[in-house]
Amino acid sequence: MRTLRHTIWMLALLLAVAACSKDKEIDQPAKLTPVTATLHVARVWSATVDDKKAIPLRLALGISVDGDRVYAAGHKGDVTALELASGKSVWRVRLKAPLSGGTAAGAGLVLIGTSDGRLFALDAGNGATRWWVRVSGEVLAPAAISEHLIALRTVDGKLHALSPADGHELWVQQQQVPRLSLRGTARPVIAGDLVLCGFDNGRVLAVSAADGAVQWEANIAPPHGRTELERMDDIDTAVRVAGQDVYTVGFQGKVAMLALDTGQVWWSHDASSYRSLTLDDDTLYMATADGEIAALRTRTGAELWRQKALLHRGLTEPAVMDEANALVAADYQGYVHFLDKATGALAARVSSGKVRVSTTPLVVGDLVLVVNDRGQISAFRVTPLAVARK
Repeated sequence: MRTLRHTIWMLALLLAVAACSKDKEIDQPAKLTPVTATLHVARVWSATVDDKKAIPLRLALGISVDGDRVYAAGHKGDVTALELASGKSVWRVRLKAPLSGGTAAGAGLVLIGTSDGRLFALDAGNGATRWWVRVSGEVLAPAAISEHLIALRTVDGKLHALSPADGHELWVQQQQVPRLSLRGTARPVIAGDLVLCGFDNGRVLAVSAADGAVQWEANIAPPHGRTELERMDDIDTAVRVAGQDVYTVGFQGKVAMLALDTGQVWWSHDASSYRSLTLDDDTLYMATADGEIAALRTRTGAELWRQKALLHRGLTEPAVMDEANALVAADYQGYVHFLDKATGALAARVSSGKVRVSTTPLVVGDLVLVVNDRGQISAFRVTPLAVARK
């Protein structure tokens, strides 16, 4: 039963993040110390998506941007489109559904999945429902969209391909789900004529976008340990594709580089993360399960630096901000942290509110968009301090 496989997500996640045992107390979050700022961060607008009386957790209800609009959704069914520049409302609709996986925007659609196994496709222009379909299980990750294909993961280990026109199923692939796994699923990635996705059994699958035929399957980190908790090695995050290379990381597993055409593992190192990687030129960045942020060389996996000042603060995936030469990640208290890409040094810190941020900050030019677990959206403009003082 899926309830057994996902036995009380909070317990599993806290155990995993804190690495606690019978003989070890839960690790305490690092106390924040003053930052000598090298970046100027200013809030330029804020907005909300209705999440009143909802469970304060947004595992996969992040925001998305397409063109000059921002899209957001709340657990209770509220979906909104905002102007990127000002945060002003463009449209707002209320779906009678428990939303849980989204938003994804592209090809004129806004996609949101539900905890009772449905996928809604809204018109990006006005929010009208184009179609909705029933899928095989709960949706806990945003879909991937291309002109000809929607790729969607469900918690039962299935990877679905749906038609953007009406949502009918084109093909489906499935991997076995372990008895115990983290609560969450990986977002699929469409790369050319392939759809790639990580699974709860520590495998990455590449299938043909045309017909769903398996092109390759890579076992990144075989499970090990005596207990089911120790053997958890989920890949619950989106893989990253750069040219002909694929990068992935798993919980209690490895960070690895694979060949896009064959799935051959070029290098791998022990690592544990339930957040996705981010790439920038020749560098890979990741937040570990313990809350370290590490930078690795993409070609070899060699470590460049590691920042430990934010240990056990429940960090999001770091996002790259090229215009400020920075990384940005948020934490369990709603703080947004900026780090120098080259050294990992803390460059600035702002508060988005006193509520956890669970989804990755979204970077658009010099703007950083953050939504917290109560549906409060903040947009910050980031400028190097030397430029801001002119």
